[in-house]
Amino acid sequence: MTTSDEKGTTGARTDMRTPSVVSEEAWEAARQQLLVKEKAHTRARDALAAERRRMPWMAVKADYMFEGPDGKTSFIDLFDGRRQLIVYRAFYEPGVFGWPEHACRGCSLVADQVAHLAHLNARDTTLVFVSRAPQQDIARLKERMGWDIPWFTLTDRFDADFGVDEWHGTNVFFRDGDQVLRTYFLNNRGDEQMGNTWNYLDITPLGRQELWEDSPEGYPQTQTYKWWNWHDSYVDDAPPDKKWVEVSDAGEAAFRAENAKNKG
Repeated sequence: MTTSDEKGTTGARTDMRTPSVVSEEAWEAARQQLLVKEKAHTRARDALAAERRRMPWMAVKADYMFEGPDGKTSFIDLFDGRRQLIVYRAFYEPGVFGWPEHACRGCSLVADQVAHLAHLNARDTTLVFVSRAPQQDIARLKERMGWDIPWFTLTDRFDADFGVDEWHGTNVFFRDGDQVLRTYFLNNRGDEQMGNTWNYLDITPLGRQELWEDSPEGYPQTQTYKWWNWHDSYVDDAPPDKKWVEVSDAGEAAFRAENAKNKG
């Protein structure tokens, strides 16, 4: 099917060659054919995350300092008492397009996509943004844009030492007592997928921490679905809600039954 004289997203007129229109049966057959590849992609993504959890770690030896809403903040403090820390370097500072009203457009799009942080926090994980802008500017920007991400000011060589002085990037760290270790880093195209709770957890050393995951021996893992909660209802060390366990068990059983039926 070909449509013509349509307006594209850029405002230019273009001819758009679309796929053919078929019957419901043919459409479902095509979907099932593609689903085979999509399932393979999902399994490959899970395997890649498992390999990522086995990457070696690098000790962080410098004592980096940041400026936060309450003043000077150490690197350890950024963890906020949790074991895992994800640090996104956002460009908001003099010289960046949009300053001082806005941060970099790409970094702002990343911030707009960040899911509610309570779900990451429930998996012992903290997410923060860091920039060169002073705290008063960061506070004004967050209020204007409706962001509640913890956002700190860089004061030393952190950005240069971790590959984010000239381009955005996401670094992942693990805290073992007072020792901080760098576990992962991604930038460029890898960063565009971030914001989703699952994608963030998949780049952490502990992963989603669910039983189905292929993780090294001794890593914390809980039953799939059972730790999920409303973002205003997480309680530290609380057991899974009994009613939610029943509901999720029933849903998982139905899901597996449907899969078995389709395979048969």
